[in-house]
Amino acid sequence: MAHSIIQFFSFLPNWLEVFTISMIPIVELRGAIPVGTLLMRMPYLQAFLLAWAGSIIPAPIILKFLPVFLKWMRGKKGALGRFAEWLHTRGINKSKSITKYKFWGLMIFIAIPLPGTGVWTGCLAASLIEMDFKQGVLSAVLGSAIAGMIVTTLCAFGLMAVGA
Repeated sequence: MAHSIIQFFSFLPNWLEVFTISMIPIVELRGAIPVGTLLMRMPYLQAFLLAWAGSIIPAPIILKFLPVFLKWMRGKKGALGRFAEWLHTRGINKSKSITKYKFWGLMIFIAIPLPGTGVWTGCLAASLIEMDFKQGVLSAVLGSAIAGMIVTTLCAFGLMAVGA
C-alpha cells in the first residue's frame, strides 16, 4: 500500500508529495516523514515541518463538520446508517481515556506514533465526546508535533544504523 501511495503522488514535487501524503488518514505524518527523509533524502526539519503542516490541516475541518455529518448519517437507513452507528459506537468505546483527560488525553493519544492514533482518529474521538473546538484543534496541533518529532528522530536513528 505504501508503494502505491508514493507512486500515486510521484508527479508532485517532493515537498508537495510529503505535505499531501501527511493529510491521508491512517498514513498521516507517520508515513510522510519516512518518505521524505528515507526515500527522498529530504532534510529532517523540512520533512518534519511539511508533514506536520499537512497533518494538522484536516483537524479543524474534521472537528467542525464531522459531528454534523455523523448525525446526518446515523439518521439514514441501510448500510450508511449502520456504518455511522458502528463508527459512533467504536469511537465512543475507544475514547474512554480521552473522555477522562480531555485536552491532555487527546494530545497524548495523537502523539503516539502508531497507525490509528493520529489526527483523524483523535478528531473523530474529540467530536464524539463533544470536546470544545479550540481545545480539540490545539490538542491535535500539539499531539501531531510530538508524533512528528518522535517519527523524525526514529528516521534519523534508522539512517544512522544503516550507515547512510
